[in-house]
Amino acid sequence: MRLTVNGVTHQVEAAADTPLLWVLRDHLGLTGTKYGCGAAQCGACLIQLDGKPAMACATPLSAAEGRAITTIEGISGRVAQAVTAAWTELDVPQCGYCQSGQVMAAMTLLTDNPKPTDAQIDDALSGHLCRCATYQRIRAGIHAAARKLGA
Repeated sequence: MRLTVNGVTHQVEAAADTPLLWVLRDHLGLTGTKYGCGAAQCGACLIQLDGKPAMACATPLSAAEGRAITTIEGISGRVAQAVTAAWTELDVPQCGYCQSGQVMAAMTLLTDNPKPTDAQIDDALSGHLCRCATYQRIRAGIHAAARKLGA
């Protein structure tokens, strides 16, 4: 199958029902997308398919063929820059394992809602688990990114 990941086309040989997560990590070496639960319940594997959020652990390879896949390694643009800058400035992650999914979710939220309230942030990231419980820092990072974006 042919996949376009972060703007680069790859030929991948794997079964059509292979979770996209394993193709990204094991076949393409893009390890920023993490395995958390394998059941699309923790958010660690969040990527974008055609600009929309998708859990890579629950997305079969066949569903990604012909679509634009963006992983944490390929994020770019104004919102991505604001989020990653805020994350760095506020030292948001503790262990960092869940943060690629958190960053991808924060980017989606800020694209859809440039000035979210605490409740809207909590709602938008409710499917993302942080074992280190840095939720307050994640929320502060989203507010800081929103300010950087001029909200």
